[in-house]
Amino acid sequence: MEFWANNRTLLSSLIFLSLAASEVLSHNSSATVASEINVGVILDMGSWVGKTIHSCITMAVTDFYAENAHHKTRMILHTRDSKGEPLRALSAALDLLENLEVHAIIGPETSLETNLLAILGDKAKVPILSFAARPPSSAKHPFLLSITQSESAQLKCIATIIESFKWRDVIVIYEDTDYRILPLFIDSFKEKNIHIAYWSAISPSASNGQILEELHKLRTMHTKVFVVHMSPSLASRFFVNANRLGMMHEGSAWLITDQTVNVMDTMDSEVIESLQGALGIKSYNPPSAKLRDFTLRWQKNCRTKALYVALRKLNVLGIRTYDATRALAMAIERVRVENLQARKQNVGLNLSDLAGIGASPSGASLLRQMLEIRFSGLGGDFQLMNEKQISDAFEIVNMIYKGERRVGLWTTKDGLTKEIQSGKLHPSSSNALEEIIWPGGRKATPKGWMMPMNGETLRIGVPVKLGFPTSFLQLSVDHQTNKSEVTGFCVDVFHAAIEALPYEVPYEFVPFVTPTGESAGSYTDLIDEVFYQKFDAVVGDITITSNRSLYVDFTLPFTDLGVGTVAPLSNSMWIFLEPLEGSLWVTTACFFILTGFVIWVIEHAVNEEFQGQKLLSNLSRFVVTIWVFVVLIMTSSYTATLSSLMTVRQIQLASKGLSIGYQAGSLEQGIIGNNTNFVDNTLRPYNSSQDYADALSKGSKHGGVDAIIDEIPYIKAFLASYPGYAMIGSEPTTNGFAFAFRKGSPLVTEMSREIAKLREEGKLRELEKKWFKSESTLSP
Repeated sequence: MEFWANNRTLLSSLIFLSLAASEVLSHNSSATVASEINVGVILDMGSWVGKTIHSCITMAVTDFYAENAHHKTRMILHTRDSKGEPLRALSAALDLLENLEVHAIIGPETSLETNLLAILGDKAKVPILSFAARPPSSAKHPFLLSITQSESAQLKCIATIIESFKWRDVIVIYEDTDYRILPLFIDSFKEKNIHIAYWSAISPSASNGQILEELHKLRTMHTKVFVVHMSPSLASRFFVNANRLGMMHEGSAWLITDQTVNVMDTMDSEVIESLQGALGIKSYNPPSAKLRDFTLRWQKNCRTKALYVALRKLNVLGIRTYDATRALAMAIERVRVENLQARKQNVGLNLSDLAGIGASPSGASLLRQMLEIRFSGLGGDFQLMNEKQISDAFEIVNMIYKGERRVGLWTTKDGLTKEIQSGKLHPSSSNALEEIIWPGGRKATPKGWMMPMNGETLRIGVPVKLGFPTSFLQLSVDHQTNKSEVTGFCVDVFHAAIEALPYEVPYEFVPFVTPTGESAGSYTDLIDEVFYQKFDAVVGDITITSNRSLYVDFTLPFTDLGVGTVAPLSNSMWIFLEPLEGSLWVTTACFFILTGFVIWVIEHAVNEEFQGQKLLSNLSRFVVTIWVFVVLIMTSSYTATLSSLMTVRQIQLASKGLSIGYQAGSLEQGIIGNNTNFVDNTLRPYNSSQDYADALSKGSKHGGVDAIIDEIPYIKAFLASYPGYAMIGSEPTTNGFAFAFRKGSPLVTEMSREIAKLREEGKLRELEKKWFKSESTLSP
């Protein structure tokens, strides 16, 4: 009996404890039941971007609640497929608000979708987390939250890049549904003194024909720096057509905003190929172990679910979406369950009855919490301010081969830099970037401005001249490849001037020769070829004349004006006696003796210290003073004459009987006859520089000449090769060498300006020294 009594007591205790435990467990279970908070997701699930974003949203929710199992709220996602259509996105949002009473919506991808849902969000007081940029006015749509970076900061980055390459004019190409961006462009570029030469608005519904029509218009413009800001779908078609039209060529520069570059990895190969050489701006995510771990898990998750995005790279939008989704979950938990109340229902809500949308009582609190949240996420520090994602760093990438290569970074603090180095400021210059491969595979920075040639290359005629110095123009032909190479002083000046232009001018040199390689005519014939439009310009030792100016336009001359006279140097050891005639030397010696004798006679009677230097007689002093003046005059005359004679033998060009040589077939014969007193039988033509030297060395007594008259540039070239001669004088009777262009060519003014600048900066003098190094003498 005692046993049963004891067992009954034990059994009663066990039953009591079991009931108590059951009650406690039941109470705790009910206490940990989380409130389900509906959140809408509207994406284009048929696109790579939509699939990537959706996978990141679901992973963010899973990860957040796995880490925070004690939270009293749970986000329940309700996904709708917009199929990339704005009206379908709006209809989906109405359905989510009416039937599911969602407290937030994630996902408008395009600007048009964002604008429509922003109005709906303001009306329902429901936060809208958008992947598109937010309109500039924060007060207009307070419930619209953009998880992308500030467009204002992005455009400042682009303006800094343009400034660093010294481009002053740009063309802005944008999607015509995104007019809100225009004031931001104007403000950012105005700050850097960048002029927007043209605004090109393209509709997202534009056909390929309409896009090509606009591209044809852009192709004819001088400015070749393009800034493209449009949605990825429109950008894909735009660049494919631009590449087909040949606009992604050498000489142009393309800058693309992050709206397209952030999702570049999702585009097909044809689009990537079309973007070769372009510069892109994308959001910068600092590398971290957390990001690497998530990327691996994301790729594994995609392969598990057969989403076929594992082969694609995790893009910036996916990373920012992950952080934004976690921020939304935090905000929902902070608002607490009791504050997330349901809206007043409006039965039968449709697109024509937007005014009847009920307002969410908890929407303002949820919005406020979203703006207060700060944490370190996958993309770095996460914070929303002015309803935009705060991030001041952008990555600058160069589109090459099948992907992109980072060439630099930009921050509001450091400007352009190769790497972010906190606390160190870097000047905004192109040197702050890595080497860039521009369109056409070119490494040289485009000028950003090009003379519209309707796709043609300037044909530059070059003369062929044998015998005279090749320092002006030298033509060499590779007979195996049949290619010609032109070098010389004139070519260097042309290169220096045309490369200094603020735009690209494609050109090629075409020798003025016959099929056999001989000269096809005179310089006047070559000028006629320009007049008849067989050539666009002529580069060479072309003298400006009034007759030629009737048919072509000349630039400013790039050589000295006028003609000069060259003669042999004198080698006589008695040259110091030549300044004075023999009779004058004798007379001077006699006067020295006479003056000394007169002074001795005067001083002998009164000067006891006659051997001293001091004169006592005033008459002696007067005689010496007169003699000193005479000697001073004679010394000055002797020095000047001897200086000239040490250079050349004085030649009086007006004297008859002297033989003068000149360049055969040139303008000098007429110039000499019109400006001197020489008669025709004293003028002798020569065909080469060697003929000049031979004639001068012989002299007129041995069948040569006493001097050569030619244009000063030719004389400089002659003296560079023959140091035994010198120029003894010059006359400004010719107008110098210049480049000839077709009548009315706009390049004449531009090239003249650059030639003047080359002269002012001393570069012409440097080129002369390069090609006309001479040990001979040039006298004025």
